[in-house]
Amino acid sequence: MIKDLTITKFRDGLRRKEFSALEITRAYLQEIERRNPELNAYLTVDSEGALRQAEEVDAALARGEELPPLAGVPVAIKDIILIKGLRATGASKILEHYTASYDAGCVKKLRAQQAVLLGKTNCDEFAMGSSGENSAYGPTKNPRDLTRVPGGSSSGSAAAVAADMALGSLGTDTGSSVRLPASFCGVVGLRTTYGSVSRSGVMAMTSSLDQVGPFAKNVEDAALLFRAIAGRDPLDATSNPQEYGEDLVRPDWEKIKKLTVGLPKEYFIDGIEPEVRKVVTEVVETYRRAGIKIKDISLPHTKDALATYYIIVPAEISANLARYDGIRYGRTQINADKTQIGADGQRKSALLDLYFQDRANFGAEPKRRIMLGTFVLSSGYYDAYYAKAQRVRTLIRRDFEEAFKQVDAILTPVSPHLPFKLGEKVNDPLAMYLEDIFMIAVNLAGLPGLSVPARVPPGHLPVGFQLISPHFREADILGLGRLHEMTTANQ
Repeated sequence: MIKDLTITKFRDGLRRKEFSALEITRAYLQEIERRNPELNAYLTVDSEGALRQAEEVDAALARGEELPPLAGVPVAIKDIILIKGLRATGASKILEHYTASYDAGCVKKLRAQQAVLLGKTNCDEFAMGSSGENSAYGPTKNPRDLTRVPGGSSSGSAAAVAADMALGSLGTDTGSSVRLPASFCGVVGLRTTYGSVSRSGVMAMTSSLDQVGPFAKNVEDAALLFRAIAGRDPLDATSNPQEYGEDLVRPDWEKIKKLTVGLPKEYFIDGIEPEVRKVVTEVVETYRRAGIKIKDISLPHTKDALATYYIIVPAEISANLARYDGIRYGRTQINADKTQIGADGQRKSALLDLYFQDRANFGAEPKRRIMLGTFVLSSGYYDAYYAKAQRVRTLIRRDFEEAFKQVDAILTPVSPHLPFKLGEKVNDPLAMYLEDIFMIAVNLAGLPGLSVPARVPPGHLPVGFQLISPHFREADILGLGRLHEMTTANQ
C-alpha cells in the first residue's frame, strides 16, 4: 500500500476515501516495527500520538472540513529537532533522559498542517558526522545496502523515507547533512536558504550554518514539505519573512527551460569515482537534450572551503555545546554549592566534578570538534584562524555571486564517492571530512542546494547530483529537479 505512495498520491487518495489517514499511519508504523531493528533509523517512535493525530484528520474529513496540503501525511523528525513531550537525545548519551518541553518552529508549522508525526530519527551525535555512524545509540544502515552507510548526519531521516518508514521527513544541513544522506539513500533532499526555515527548537551545532530541510521520495513532495515549514518565526531572529509563490510546487516550465546551468570546473576533478563521474555526466547530457543551456564556470575559492569550514564549525560548536554542563540538560543533578575534601587534602568543587562527569559522555567526534574549536578561539589564535576563515568565507560567497551573474543555477556531484562500507572511514576523520567537499561551500554562502537521485541501472548504488541556486530561489532548482525526473521517468 505504501511502497509507491507520494504526498500527492496520499492527498488525492485520502480525499477520494480510498483509504483513511489512520490506515496509512498504521501501515507505516507496521513497517517501522518490521524494518527498524535492522536499520536503526528511529530512536523514538510515537505510535500513540501518531494514531491520535491520524484519527483527528479522519474526523475532520468526515465533517467536511477543508484539509491543509499535508493533513495526515506521516512524517519523521530528526532527533535534534524538538517535539513537545518526546525524548530528544540529539543521538547523545548526555541527553539520554531529556524530554522536550516545547515544539520546534518547523514542528509547529507541521502541526498546523495536521501532519502525522511518527517519531524521532537517528543521526550523528549533535549532527556531527557524514556517515550516520557517530550516534551514541548505534549506526543507521543504508536501506539500499545494509553493509553501507546511509550518509550523515541526518541518516535516520533519509533512511526512513528510502525504506518506506515515513512519507517525508525533516533533517538539518550544516555542511552536507541533508544532501549527502539523500544521495546515498536514493531520495530527494533539500538544503534550504539560510534563514528560510526557523531554527527555533533545533539543537544548535553551528548557528551561522545550520538549516532545516526536507527529505522526500520526489521533488514535488520536497517542495510541499518546504513550503509548509518556510517563513518567519518570532522566536528565531535569523528567520526570513520571504514568501514563496505557487511556482515552488508548480514550476513555470517556460521559465525553467530558459535557465542556464553552470558546471564549475573545480567540482569535476580527479578523485571522483568513475561511476559517479559517469552518472553525473549523463545527467548533464539529459539537461542538454531537454534544451537547458549548459555553461562552464569557475568558483576559484572552492579549494579553501574545506579548511574554512573546519575552522568556523568547531569554533561555533565549542561555544554552543558549552550549554551541556550537566545542570540544565544533564543526566545527573547534584548540589553544585557543595565542596569536598580530596585525597590530597585539597578542597575541590562538586560542580567541577559534575562537569567532568557529564561532559565525559560526549562521543569522540564532538570531543574532537570541541577541542579544535576551543583552540581556534583561544587567545593568540583567534585572528590567525577564526577571523581569517571568516574573511575567506566572504570570498567564497563572492565567487557564487559572480557565478550567478552568468548562470541561473549550478550543477555538481553531491559526493565524489558512492556510499562506502560501514566502518570503512570511521577511524579516519580526514577521509570522512572529505565527503563534504562538494557541499560545504553552499552552506558557507548560505545558499540552497538540492540533491536529486540520478537514474542508475538496477542493482547499482544510488548517486545524487546537486543543484544550487541564488538565495531564496529554491523554485528554480526544484523546477530543474522535476524536469530531470520527468525526462528520465520512462528511460
